[in-house]
Amino acid sequence: MKLIVKVFQEITIKSRPVRKRFIRQLAKNIRTVLRDLDPELLVEGEWDNLEVETRVADPKVLREMIERLTCTPGIGHFLEVHEYPLGDFDDILEKCKTHFGDKLPGKVFSMRCKRAGKHPFTSIDVERYVGGGLRQHCGAAGVSLKNPEVEVRIEIRHDRLYVIHAQHPGLGGYPLGALEQVLVLMSGGFDSTVAAYQMMRRGMISHFVFFNLGGRAHELGVMEVAHYLWEKFGRSQRVLFVSVPFEEVVGEILTKVDDSYMGVTLKRMMLRAASRVAERLELNALVTGEAISQVSSQTLPNLSVIDRVTDTLVLRPLIVSHKQDIIDTATKIGTAEFAKHMPEYCGVISVNPTTQAKPYRVDHEESKFDMAVLDRALERSTQMTVDRVIDELGKDLPVEMVGEVLPGQIVVDIRHPDAQDDEPLELEGIEVLPMPFYAINSKFKELDPNRQYLLYCDKGVMSRLHAHHLVNEGHTNVRVYRPE
Repeated sequence: MKLIVKVFQEITIKSRPVRKRFIRQLAKNIRTVLRDLDPELLVEGEWDNLEVETRVADPKVLREMIERLTCTPGIGHFLEVHEYPLGDFDDILEKCKTHFGDKLPGKVFSMRCKRAGKHPFTSIDVERYVGGGLRQHCGAAGVSLKNPEVEVRIEIRHDRLYVIHAQHPGLGGYPLGALEQVLVLMSGGFDSTVAAYQMMRRGMISHFVFFNLGGRAHELGVMEVAHYLWEKFGRSQRVLFVSVPFEEVVGEILTKVDDSYMGVTLKRMMLRAASRVAERLELNALVTGEAISQVSSQTLPNLSVIDRVTDTLVLRPLIVSHKQDIIDTATKIGTAEFAKHMPEYCGVISVNPTTQAKPYRVDHEESKFDMAVLDRALERSTQMTVDRVIDELGKDLPVEMVGEVLPGQIVVDIRHPDAQDDEPLELEGIEVLPMPFYAINSKFKELDPNRQYLLYCDKGVMSRLHAHHLVNEGHTNVRVYRPE
């Protein structure tokens, strides 16, 4: 299979050196994203288009390649093509008949040709000759440029002919690695996941920092959604996940700060900590999922006061977004289900939160706060690459594993719904219950406590993580199923 990758339009208006640099970076990213599917993949070109060629014939692998490319920043769209040496008009007609002849009988079609290079003919000449030949020899019902049932598309580039079979949309934006890097404050909800996606889509490598307010289940959930975002949109780059234990910070706020200023103070502490993490990692900006007046801490006066604690640039890509638009985007990119089932831990809840925070009053409240507490939180922070975060968490967990299912036991398939659809888990005589990993924490308590449940996933890592957590929560009827 051969793919012609068309770069994002904004790249084509860059200066020549910048354009070439961006396209080289995109080619490198494509190789990285697809190399586990085809180690011998060829990616060529450095100006208009990139040509991606694979000898892999497995339809499932080819579908996965296409899916990954649709989620790779920097691509405007890409085409599935067959490539041939350019012949005369009759040869072009024969090639089009080969690929489209069986699709045209009784159908209204259009004939479209794009051309690059010097030729003794125009694109319109090709369209008239080939389109006329197809109508005459293939039993087509007619030609319509506005509402065709079948679209015959070809491209002629210098001495090559490309017959186009399908066009796939790209993500747009710039290639990851061509622009600056940022640090996303990640809570795992709708807002922060969509904010992270928007930055990655634009082409900025996005690292993650999570402030743990005291919930192990929440930390695990955030790690899972961060890994999902990286795997889907950012896997061409090395990305870090930093977790900062904030329980003691929350305790200090609860005991020292006036109720109405708790929320603003917590956000300021998070920005302080995030700025220090960003400085250590040499990152250019912080990113949050805040939107104007969505909650009390996000009014303009409060955001202004919050931002005063840092000189680091704070980006808010969702600042004027409506909540429903954010939810719709989360649904589109696949993070909505994570957000719906994300365990919550609200350590700071003000009864009467201020919406008009005053700088002098914030300074007064924070003068009671022991900043050594914030220093200790940063000292105890952990850091790992996102691609390893799930594997690292799953190491050496004391969870009982079984290789055989006994009568009466239920196997809980915790894989992502896409994996469940592609490769259904079928065990003769055994009940299999689909329950995606992001729903385990909220749904497991609804199951019959008198039944035995065996968690299953492909690698056994996610099942061990969730089984370990459920056991710690007091569920004694959980094990991990690993087929022998």
